[in-house]
Amino acid sequence: MKRKKLLYVGNALSNKGKTATTIETLSLLLRQEGYDVEVTSTISNKSLRILDMMRALLRSRKSIDSVLIDTYSTSNFWYAVIIASLCRTFSIPYIPILHGGNLPHRLKNNAKICKQLFGSAQINVAPSGYLYNAFAKAGFSNLILIPNTIELAEYPFKERLVFKPNLLWVRSFAEIYNPLMAVQVLEKLHQRYPEATLTMVGPDKDGSQVPCEEYARKNSLPVHFTGRLSKEDWTSLAQDHDVFISTTNFDNTPVSVIEAMALGLPVVSTNVGGMPYLIHDTVDGLLSGPENVSAFSEKLSKLLENTDSTKEIVLNARQKVESFDWSVVKEQWHKVLC
Repeated sequence: MKRKKLLYVGNALSNKGKTATTIETLSLLLRQEGYDVEVTSTISNKSLRILDMMRALLRSRKSIDSVLIDTYSTSNFWYAVIIASLCRTFSIPYIPILHGGNLPHRLKNNAKICKQLFGSAQINVAPSGYLYNAFAKAGFSNLILIPNTIELAEYPFKERLVFKPNLLWVRSFAEIYNPLMAVQVLEKLHQRYPEATLTMVGPDKDGSQVPCEEYARKNSLPVHFTGRLSKEDWTSLAQDHDVFISTTNFDNTPVSVIEAMALGLPVVSTNVGGMPYLIHDTVDGLLSGPENVSAFSEKLSKLLENTDSTKEIVLNARQKVESFDWSVVKEQWHKVLC
């Protein structure tokens, strides 16, 4: 059976030095399954990007079967609103894919707009129980949970005999992800583990990298800033590290954390947004309160000093993310799109 023709709207900006987002990974996987997928947009400037998205929709409106819309909670929320409005004008089915960790805030503060955007959708795809529950609680029934996906075979699992304080942080440098806390956690950890190091991988999105560099330099902390790396490069780099940390203040279910779990890195994260839905504290990772450097550092110390329990956490995490493999997740997408 011939697969449908899709227009996928989102931020495809990895060729502009940005971190690859779902639009770039999922579109490729869907093409492999036989779908005809057009992607928009690759333009950096936000205003021009929205115009490019609108042009793509208007150009393809008579030939596409459905529109996928990556939907975020910050300023990029508005391109989802605009594209969905055009879809309704031309009676084109559309599917918001919910990414923004702060979307529950939008549901409360932009209730009327959200009712139009999400209520008129063919279906809303939530990649986490966190957003699924938030949308269900807000009264939306056109809802399905399809987790973010990876191709597990691309993530070699490394079994570690010991866990050293070699920390890895992978995310765009943005205030909502609280990168400075990672550097402060290293500073605190240094009091107990003078050999501790931190590697921070990701592009600078809003200038948040500068205070991190200044803090590390001022306090003589061994922090290595790599800039943006390809998935292949950072997953290779992960083999030289022993713990993955996430210090975010807002989040959904970041793929980088799923990837770390697949690679065999124990994860310590703040317990915000969708993280408690992804990680069961002390079972397949450790969770700590946001913006609490001391508590986060204690969690790290617990992980480093209890090798047997950490090994069990790592194995549980790897088992959990097996359900995120594309071979499993693609069947859920077929049901939505066919």
